[in-house]
Amino acid sequence: MNLRPLSRLTWASATVLGAIVAVIALTMATSAPATSATTTTAQLGLKPTKKPTVVLVHGAFADSSSWNDVIDRLQRNGYPVLAVANPLRGLEADAAYVRSALDSVPGPILLAGHSYGGSVISAAAADHPRVKALVYVAALAPAEGESTAELVNKFPGNTLGEHLDAVPFPLPGGGTGTDLYVQPDAFHQHFAADVPAKVARLMAATQRPAATTALEEAATRSAWRTIPSWALLATQDRAIPLAAQRFMAKRANSRTVEVRASHAVTVSRPDDVAKLIMQAARTTA
Repeated sequence: MNLRPLSRLTWASATVLGAIVAVIALTMATSAPATSATTTTAQLGLKPTKKPTVVLVHGAFADSSSWNDVIDRLQRNGYPVLAVANPLRGLEADAAYVRSALDSVPGPILLAGHSYGGSVISAAAADHPRVKALVYVAALAPAEGESTAELVNKFPGNTLGEHLDAVPFPLPGGGTGTDLYVQPDAFHQHFAADVPAKVARLMAATQRPAATTALEEAATRSAWRTIPSWALLATQDRAIPLAAQRFMAKRANSRTVEVRASHAVTVSRPDDVAKLIMQAARTTA
């Protein structure tokens, strides 16, 4: 079919064409069913099952792919899984974003967070009727008034903080924010020491920065006070010292397991992470 360029159409034919397009658009608008701007379960492709949906939230300096091997094990055992992209912009804003994802999931939910993702799930799950269990994986579990930065420095042993670069970025409403990145040459030793060097280089290159506002913002809600929780403690963690992990797990009355692993335990020990998540799922079913 040969269509003449619009520039060659006469004024009259262009007017007719515009009218036809307008009629088609009006017909589509009036005949199509109304849809919500919020993502729906149909759009996500998730369906209710006998097992809870496992929702995974990554932390700072990582992304959802850090859960890949855990996801594979969960899916092979019949669990629907959704790994949410954590914005890493601010605790309340990040929690609201994750909660919107929870609202789109049918049936019961098991919510797991790694690192700063633990701070986010603690807020996002508060009073959510379908979240049945929380799993903290080398993660923060702040109480009201505590920040991520405060907790990682509560006990000695955090060496990661000395190897962060601050990079300014423009804020939508004007002004400047600050993003933090792990220095690439320090990523392997201080974030992912038990991960193969090649994998650690890829993780360093694809890391997602965290805004300082996310790490400094104090928590206002603590879902672990009312929702059963489990905690995997990484004994070789240089980002969240083991003493801090034990302190938070004891305070939350979490059922715990300790694993000899770096902070990147979701990558280095996916079997242990998936095993604990499935244990929590079976216990709360």
